[in-house]
Amino acid sequence: MRRRPRLASMATGERLLAWADTTSGALVGGTRDALHLPDREPPRLPWEEIATADWDADEREFHVVEVGSYGEPQPEHRLALADPDRLLALVRERVTASIVVQRHVPVRGRLGVRVLGRRAPGGQGAIAWLVDYDDVLDPLDPDVATVVDEALASARGDVGE
Repeated sequence: MRRRPRLASMATGERLLAWADTTSGALVGGTRDALHLPDREPPRLPWEEIATADWDADEREFHVVEVGSYGEPQPEHRLALADPDRLLALVRERVTASIVVQRHVPVRGRLGVRVLGRRAPGGQGAIAWLVDYDDVLDPLDPDVATVVDEALASARGDVGE
């Protein structure tokens, strides 16, 4: 077992809980509060700002998509990793821990939106509210906006906001 590395992007008091080397020799690491990616500036990505994180076992590629703003491309990171098991388990646990509330709300038939409330896994800070629209729904459509407003109000009420 090698010594626990330290990344320059780590905040004071942060400690790597899991890490993996990329095939190019860089290090990807996870702490209690963030994922540290060598191809991102700044490298520190808080868990609650990760939209998805997937592992392609055939390609041995780690794919991370950041939460983005509506209408803008979401930043993506693809990294080939060696021996990622502990890191992948930490990513799954920390991203899941950042979800305060998540629900699908139908708008028209099976089409709908996903309302998510996310915050740092430690519970500090305000809840960030996100809405993910099915592809054909227009957020500017008044009927869609009404459903979203009601869904957000309901979700906020459920968590005491």
